Amino acid sequence: MTSSAELRASFLDFFRARDHEVVPSSSLIPANDPTLLFTNAGMVPFKDVFLGRDRRPYRRAASAQRCVRAGGKHNDLENVGYTGRHHTFFEMLGNFSFGDYFKREAIAFAWEYLVDVLKLPPDRLWVTVYTEDDEAASIWLDEMGVDPRRFARCGAKDNFWSMGDTGPCGPCSEIFFDHGPQVAGGPPGSPDADGDRYVEIWNLVFMQYNRDADGQLTPLPHPSVDTGMGLERLAAVMQGVHSNYDIDLLRRLVVAAAEATAAGDLTDKSLRVIADHIRSASFLIVDGVTPSNEGRGYVLRRIIRRAIRHGYRLGQAEPFFHRLVAPLVGDMGSAYPELAAAEERVARVLRLEEERFAETLEQGLRILEGTIAGLAEPEIRGDVVFKLYDTYGFPVDLTADIARERGLSLDLAGFEREMAQQRERARAASHFGTAQEMALEFEGTTDFTGYEHLADQATVVGLYRDGAATDRLATGEEGILVLDVTPFYGESGGQVGDRGVLTTETARFDVTDTRKKGGDLIFHVGRLVTGEIGLGDRVGAQVDVERRLATALNHSATHLLHAALRQVLGEHVQQKGSLVEPERLRFDFTHFEGVTREQLVRIERLVNQEIRANHLVETRIMSLDDAKASGALALFGEKYADQVRVLRMGDFSTELCGGTHVKAVGDIGLFKIVSEGGIAAGVRRIEALTGAAAVQWVEADEDRLLRLTELLKGGREDVDQRVSQLLERTRRLEKELERLKGKLAGAAGQDLAAQAVAVGPVQVLAARLDGADAKALRETLDQLKGRLGSAVVVLAGDAEGKVNLVAGVTKDLTDRLKAGDLIRDVAAKVGGKGGGRADMAQAGGTDPAGLPAALGLVEDWVRDRLA
Repeated sequence: MTSSAELRASFLDFFRARDHEVVPSSSLIPANDPTLLFTNAGMVPFKDVFLGRDRRPYRRAASAQRCVRAGGKHNDLENVGYTGRHHTFFEMLGNFSFGDYFKREAIAFAWEYLVDVLKLPPDRLWVTVYTEDDEAASIWLDEMGVDPRRFARCGAKDNFWSMGDTGPCGPCSEIFFDHGPQVAGGPPGSPDADGDRYVEIWNLVFMQYNRDADGQLTPLPHPSVDTGMGLERLAAVMQGVHSNYDIDLLRRLVVAAAEATAAGDLTDKSLRVIADHIRSASFLIVDGVTPSNEGRGYVLRRIIRRAIRHGYRLGQAEPFFHRLVAPLVGDMGSAYPELAAAEERVARVLRLEEERFAETLEQGLRILEGTIAGLAEPEIRGDVVFKLYDTYGFPVDLTADIARERGLSLDLAGFEREMAQQRERARAASHFGTAQEMALEFEGTTDFTGYEHLADQATVVGLYRDGAATDRLATGEEGILVLDVTPFYGESGGQVGDRGVLTTETARFDVTDTRKKGGDLIFHVGRLVTGEIGLGDRVGAQVDVERRLATALNHSATHLLHAALRQVLGEHVQQKGSLVEPERLRFDFTHFEGVTREQLVRIERLVNQEIRANHLVETRIMSLDDAKASGALALFGEKYADQVRVLRMGDFSTELCGGTHVKAVGDIGLFKIVSEGGIAAGVRRIEALTGAAAVQWVEADEDRLLRLTELLKGGREDVDQRVSQLLERTRRLEKELERLKGKLAGAAGQDLAAQAVAVGPVQVLAARLDGADAKALRETLDQLKGRLGSAVVVLAGDAEGKVNLVAGVTKDLTDRLKAGDLIRDVAAKVGGKGGGRADMAQAGGTDPAGLPAALGLVEDWVRDRLA
């Protein structure tokens, strides 16, 4: 039993036989923990269980959990490739006790598995415990019989674990494997412990205490166990290798990376980087992350681009990274079928990102190489690092990677100054909304009655003016009201908040927006038009009915659209955002290429087909597990309560949704897609209309078609043919115009050549061709350079108040005279700037009055440089 797959199965089988529930690996995106970028340890999916917020039907569990450490507090990205055990992606084997067994059983399980099942020799294992944990020490030494010479007590830094500054915590016991005296390093707890001889393979965490804000430790009523053992490290031990990159899983990927890049040296660290990064990038994409410029998507982009750069270092300038998905699926697809199912999608995302980065990689590398070549100090300036990041998409750690290879450092302080200035500019350019209500504190909740009613009676239980609590609002004042009950829907789930009025016998408050805070608190934002309203007043709450119903049409249509997209494009489609307003709907979704016209037609037809079927819209409240079991779609990464609202439209769409909807699908009337396009890497957007707005759009379209037929003097049935004929005629005329312009340029060149002035052996010509565009100037320039021999030519054109300039220098003179230098000096006289090659340069300007002076300096400019 030495393969990684066998070890994974063996571990889970061992604990299954000891009454542990084997739990599948959770997503790399922690659904209920916004404090984490990624699932970075095996215990993350059980965090709420340990905290007492979640109850499971089992008290013992085991798992092989996919983990990523590449961003945030736990970030191993920069070390990958330079050590034998750092990874961005790894598998954590773990067994857990939720108030069931504790230290004795956890220690016994670990020792039995390592010594009796895996047959590891006890004299190669080393054990540590927390300095003060006499209980664990006694179990190891007296009951397990561990040799005291291979046992150590360590301090809190190494052997005391906590979930945070407060909360569950406790001592650890770690098990190390001794790779032998041929490897440098001393045992844990010794001065040489940082060496590689003794490698930690299993950490047993005993959650024994609760730490309060004052740092006091109180024993937990139900102590628990959390353990973690890296599969890669265990495989290295069992396969007799010292580096994780030599185990079966990663070795095959290293070989595949070598084949994809045509690299000859399998020990090259760049191959290790690529082998590691294909795992993390692929599984992040499987779990719904797409490359972007923020958050998790930015980390994914950093990982992909780092791999591409290392391929470039190996001499592979063509897209290659996506070709490693297939070997990865071959290795891990059976253990993680979700990877195999998403193989095509993952490869497509990676290919697109490779092509996108290739556009800037070579140029960015040239800038960096040029900077490095000119360095007087062993440090790359912060402004250069920032430019590479901001303009060319070079993550800082990629620049640091290259710098490390050259023995250089980065001016990170300078980079941070540049970043701070950019953020300040962004803040200055931003227009923040007036959602100050999000910062308001209110103890209590609002009972939402808007599913059943559009009007209700309520009591004012909270009043705010200018961000502060008050007991009364007067006429003309803007403020925020909190009611004990309300039919007003608070903005959430992409649906905008309701508008309407709150009234008493003497007062009227116009609600211009409704916001939700948390799960059950609703703020009514607006202005008191007449009278006064105070705490405790009874008000009538009336929603704007027409606006709400129009919004409901669009919200229900988004559910149909989502289902249609998955039918036509594939089940990889996931909602990435939506906006539901009375006027329109907007739906963002994952897809990695443009949606064709034929696909859009099919999607629109599917939705309208369901509308005509007129199924009743059914809503049910059920447990989250039951909802998922029923096939209800949930937004990826969204946190849901234990009880959820499930919306069903026939057999076509079933989703979790808290929004407001139509009673029957036929109420939508008509669905019309008006636009589709990309908004980010791998994310598309559809905008559509429903109901009366869709009908009006179709009517306007019909009107445009009618006017077009009148202009073309034909019928509707032959509009496309007549337009094609017009376009073909236009193309012929444009070609003829270009031919005549070329002929004119030749004639003009012949006439202008006679105006050239000799400056030594060089013919110099500076002339105007008013009305000529940039292309005509370039063609004339080429004619003149061919006629004049050794020459410097500057031509200017004044077209509609805009100055166009071109400068040319024949090849025999470019070692002394540069067209780019000349054009900059000339353009400065007409309020412009430009540049180009040594033999040809272009510029523009805004001051035609300066042309005489600009052209007048050319002869002297040439004479000065030939002197």
